[in-house]
Amino acid sequence: MRRLRVLLAVGMVVCLLTGVYGHFQVVMPSADIVGEPKAISLDILFTHPMEQGPHMNMGEPKQFGVLMAGKKHDLLGTLKKKSYGGKAGYAAAYDIQEPGDYIFYIEPAPYWEGAEGKMIIHYTKVVVSAMGAEVGWDEMVGLPVEIEPLVRPYGLWAGNQFRGIVKVNGKPEPFAEIEVEYWNKGKRVGIPADAFVTQVIKADAAGVFSYTMPKAGWWCFAPLVEAEKKMKNPGGKMVPVELGGLMWIRCVDMK
Repeated sequence: MRRLRVLLAVGMVVCLLTGVYGHFQVVMPSADIVGEPKAISLDILFTHPMEQGPHMNMGEPKQFGVLMAGKKHDLLGTLKKKSYGGKAGYAAAYDIQEPGDYIFYIEPAPYWEGAEGKMIIHYTKVVVSAMGAEVGWDEMVGLPVEIEPLVRPYGLWAGNQFRGIVKVNGKPEPFAEIEVEYWNKGKRVGIPADAFVTQVIKADAAGVFSYTMPKAGWWCFAPLVEAEKKMKNPGGKMVPVELGGLMWIRCVDMK
């Protein structure tokens, strides 16, 4: 009986750790390449992409906008609340009328992850290319943690390699750890073991990383660092803060 209780306790710990691993802020446009003036929609949620859940409640974002031709446009007022898996998220619509690369970005409200004892803030961006201009995809939003892409982040085939520089406060972050997950929706990919849920890579001494995307669909690259300053959790206790600089990339199959 004692051995059974131990096994059950271990199982509960494993389930708990599995449940908290792989938090990703999602900012997913209805299209990443637009050939003509068009309105696009964006789904904004906090979840585990590879496992497609569980979803987490989002608080009101601190900022949401688009960077285009070197100018930022505040879109915070366009956000509409939307439920994903019974949890609070947001949606937005944007009318693209001019050629160029549109970099949508968000600073979500800090999220308290009690199982890990820390607050989480995942600054996130995604690029939508419009009408063949292909200019501006490597502009930086200026987020505290951010990926500078070294590969154009659209028009990619499955099997292409994505490369980028992890920057913290505008400077390359040596040996940063990057989590990578696949948006596993539709015809689901089987997961043979927990280690396959989240891929983990490290940047080099110059903050440069690379990853070859093996399957068509959306992929998220999430460099994670600990903030220099702690933050109060909902209970008023000062706790560590995980900062992420996420970027979503889509690749397609050759046919």
